Amino acid sequence: MEETDKIKHKLPSQEIDYFKIAKILLSRWYWIVLSLAICVIAANVYLWYTPKTFATTLGTMKFEEKKSELPDLVGFSSGSGPGNASRIQSETIILQSTPLLLSAIKQLDYRISFYIVGRVLNRTNELYPEKPIDVQLVKFDSLNFFHDYITFKPLNKTNFIISIKSSGKDVRYTYKYNTPFTIGPTSISIQYPGELPPTVAYIFKLNSAEDFVGRVRGGLHTNETAKNSNIISLQEVDSNPQFAADVLNAIMKEYLAYDRNQRTQSASQMIQFIDSQLDFLSNEVKGSQNSIAQYKENKKMMDVTTASGQAVAEAKNIDEQRALAKIQLAALNQLKQDIIKNKDNPNLNFNIEGLVDQELTAFVASLDNLLLEKNSLLKTYLNNSKPIDDINQQILLIKNNAITSINSSIGQIAIKLKFLDEQIAPVNQQIAEMPIAQRDLVSLQRDFEINDKVYSFLSEKKLDAQISSAGILPGASIIDFAQANFSPVSPDEHGIHRTAVIFGFIIGLGLIILIRVLNPYIYDKETIESLTAIPIIGVIRKFPGEIDEFSSQILAITKPKSIFAESVRSVRTNLSFLASEKKSKIICITSEVAGEGKSFVAVNLSSTLSLIDKKVILIAADLRRSKLNKTFHVPNDLGLSNYLANQCSSNDIISHSKQKNLDFIISGPIPPNPSELLHSNRMVELIKELNLKYDIVMIDTAPIGLVSDAIPLIRMSDVNLFVIRSGKSKFYAATVPQRIAQEYHLDNTVIVLNAYAEDLLHSRYYTTKFTGENYGARYYYYSDYSGYESSGYYIDEKEKKWWDIRRLFRR
Repeated sequence: MEETDKIKHKLPSQEIDYFKIAKILLSRWYWIVLSLAICVIAANVYLWYTPKTFATTLGTMKFEEKKSELPDLVGFSSGSGPGNASRIQSETIILQSTPLLLSAIKQLDYRISFYIVGRVLNRTNELYPEKPIDVQLVKFDSLNFFHDYITFKPLNKTNFIISIKSSGKDVRYTYKYNTPFTIGPTSISIQYPGELPPTVAYIFKLNSAEDFVGRVRGGLHTNETAKNSNIISLQEVDSNPQFAADVLNAIMKEYLAYDRNQRTQSASQMIQFIDSQLDFLSNEVKGSQNSIAQYKENKKMMDVTTASGQAVAEAKNIDEQRALAKIQLAALNQLKQDIIKNKDNPNLNFNIEGLVDQELTAFVASLDNLLLEKNSLLKTYLNNSKPIDDINQQILLIKNNAITSINSSIGQIAIKLKFLDEQIAPVNQQIAEMPIAQRDLVSLQRDFEINDKVYSFLSEKKLDAQISSAGILPGASIIDFAQANFSPVSPDEHGIHRTAVIFGFIIGLGLIILIRVLNPYIYDKETIESLTAIPIIGVIRKFPGEIDEFSSQILAITKPKSIFAESVRSVRTNLSFLASEKKSKIICITSEVAGEGKSFVAVNLSSTLSLIDKKVILIAADLRRSKLNKTFHVPNDLGLSNYLANQCSSNDIISHSKQKNLDFIISGPIPPNPSELLHSNRMVELIKELNLKYDIVMIDTAPIGLVSDAIPLIRMSDVNLFVIRSGKSKFYAATVPQRIAQEYHLDNTVIVLNAYAEDLLHSRYYTTKFTGENYGARYYYYSDYSGYESSGYYIDEKEKKWWDIRRLFRR
């Protein structure tokens, strides 16, 4: 036996084999194909059942400040608005506002929607703009009408069937064409549509414009074509491509009308204000004119003298300025009240030249935008929510700034009025010194001329405002109208199919990786080499045929030209190098647990050793559950347990097999103390006795991982053969022989991998490297015979694959 310190126990070097990784992944190619097929089928089912949505081509609008030349001629100013970025944002909010959407929807033929029942899950498809049947509204209240779906089915040329839902049940009625009938609060009639297939069924529904607001707003998308540009693109997404195009174009047209109305609002307010002032001044002018004429007639007087004309002209000029200032003051006070009372969209009534700066006009325009944005947010948020609180703070700040600016303008007008009052005082004194008759006439004529002057001024301003209002153009223009696009944007068929293929590959590969990760078993020699430094002396292939429960066939002999038989011979050859100095060898075979094939290996190794003129005896040393007697078809009445209990001699328990040079000892009846018997001196004496008579003493022991029965036999053996079964032994089993060797200072332990069948799925993707610093350590040449089945040296039948349908027709 070799000395322990002569052998260095170290794990062999292993390196990644990328080609083997590819083979592992391809070993279950049908898993990948199956997962691909499942994902593609699932994608097709999803596409089949998912309603399609369509997006219009992009409609584009350009926002710009358009001014007509007429306001420029009269000097009318429309004020300045907010910056371009804020304007784009504000106009986008307007485009999505409920009033504008309602106005746009009312431009369409929205009152009745028609659908046809589809074959998939009875899903309905909207037929807009088609009208397969002519439904006339006889009595319709837009606030109270029948909202549910109505199913129409032709019966014959005079009658048809109407189906509706009532209390969760389908209710059917038969009516005549061209005859009004009532459904709930609504009365309708249906004209004869001509010949229709009796199997066709149409569904129609009565609508109000409000029913479409959520649908239109949810599909409306706006975006700037470029950053800080004044051009935006609009797109509508809907299940009906024609409806999407029609409603988007209606929205753009309605916006232009809305924008023009908003731009004329300031001029309209100014005209209303001037009209209220003109109504008052008209009566004043007429009264003053009549008073002058009556006074002259009574006093028999002519016009005032030239001496008093200068004073009268000066007084008239000052009074005219005072009157205009008071009108300006009234306009500012009205604007101030509108802001204080939270009136929406306050506007300056007209340009107060020299007294109102552009800052006030900007404040009013910003306030308009904030009020509009608040109204839009109130559709989504509650009054006490944070976004509403934030915008209320902005509105309050703008209002305070606007009121401060108005107060400043009012203060300037007050200063001007005070100055004019100081100037008119000496003129009035001069007029007071005139004769009474002349003075009264001057006073009457003065009032008339002032009122007439102010009346003329206001009339001129009104005309300017009317001209400006007529010349105002929308602040936007439509560049491109939207067109219906009949190619669906959702679901994305190409994207879903691409995703299905990717997921199919991922799932298939992931399943392969998952199975490998969850696998706790040893399948190949590379896995054993990565776990222990104990050498492997061979790999016994899995027998391709059926094996009976007790391995009654000695397979290495019955099928001598099989790969299995050759793999057993390879182990036999390597066994000859172990304890080679021994004339006869004691070989102990064990494993971690039962079922790993130690008895199977013992029988087949013994049979092959006997074929090379080695006298072999096989001992069934597993006294607890040995099945060796059933392998050789003998009763288990007298065996090793009887000998160890001093009930018989060694010659009484030795049996001869049908094969030359192969004897065996069965275990005998199960004793109550198998471990103690195996530790007895009689067991040692029996081994020594047999070692003198036989070339090979093969001992089949109990599993060392379950009981300690095999320990004394292992310690007296020349070779300890530890069996690991492919697909049965767990990773821990590979560490057991090294632990035993270290614990009992043994250097005669080797491993055999049993029942190996090439399965790339569970094979290790590392390859053992037998060169370099590890070369020269104790390794044994052997082969697992993978890939050699068709070499012509073996007679094994080719393994049939599950996908080979030809096997179904073979017997």
